[in-house]
Formats: sequence, structure tokens, C-alpha cells
Amino acid sequence: MYSFGYRFNTVFTAAAVLVALLCGLASFSDYFSTPSVHASAQVLKINRFRKQLNGNDEVALTLNISVDLQSTFTWNTKQVFLFIAAEYETAKNSLNQISLWDHIIPDKDKAKFQTQITNKYPLIDQGSNLRGKKIKLVLHWHVMPKVGRMIKDNMVMSEFHLPEMYT
Repeated sequence: MYSFGYRFNTVFTAAAVLVALLCGLASFSDYFSTPSVHASAQVLKINRFRKQLNGNDEVALTLNISVDLQSTFTWNTKQVFLFIAAEYETAKNSLNQISLWDHIIPDKDKAKFQTQITNKYPLIDQGSNLRGKKIKLVLHWHVMPKVGRMIKDNMVMSEFHLPEMYT
């Protein structure tokens, strides 16, 4: 009565609709998750603050970072990407963001840590705008789910002032 191809198509279509429905429910469940992130970062030392040969300011820092992102992990979380950005204002731009350090957290067990690092990427400004600037250290994190939309958030961790003179 029904051919093998017709039966296969019916079973495959029903399975695809069921999988799509389950993926939609998994993605929808993330709307009810409200993580409480705890993090702090302090500048322990300004290792280098100099003017490069091309006239740009360059800063190297030692940071003490403490992060607890365990609450961002749900059963739908694949991994969390986090980075620390230095944010400041100049006459040309109301917001300058420079990534200083980044890290990928693959699972909940590794989502709480404390470390002391030097910035992975140098803080370089085009021109000599950094002397005496107030810099905010901001933690950004992106929760990458197994299914659904990526969730982004951030928090200001601390502020510091760069010196008026190069070191």
C-alpha cells in the first residue's frame, strides 16, 4: 500500500519536527536563567608605560583577576568566552575599548578561578592620549549555548589612573 520511501519520509519528517521542537524548548529555557556573576580585577603594577617610535602610547599591566561564572552554566551551555577590556574616553572618541586578556571556559568546574597575569594584548592608543587617563576594566562574557542564541553581558570591575609621565 505505502512504499518504503513514503514511510521513510513520514518517519524522518516527524523526527525532524520533534528535534526542532526540543531545540526551541531548550533555547526558550535560557530566558528563565538569571546568572549572578562575581568578578574583580585590580591593577597590581604598571609594568611599562611608554611612547612607541610611531608616537602611540603603550601600556603593559599586571592584573589580579578573580572570577566566578559558575551561575552562567546551565544544561544548555556549551562554553563561556570571557575577556577583559580597558575602556576610556578621548577627545576623538567617546568610547575606546581595548581587549587586554581573554579566556574560554569549557565547563562549570573551571568557571571559578583566581589568577595573576600580565595583559595578553598590549594596551595601545593611537596617539599620546593615555597619560593621566582614567581607565575602566570591564569584564565581558559571552555564553555560547548548545542550541539557541548567544547571551552577552558585562560588568565594570575597577578603575585606575595612568601616570602623567612615561615610565
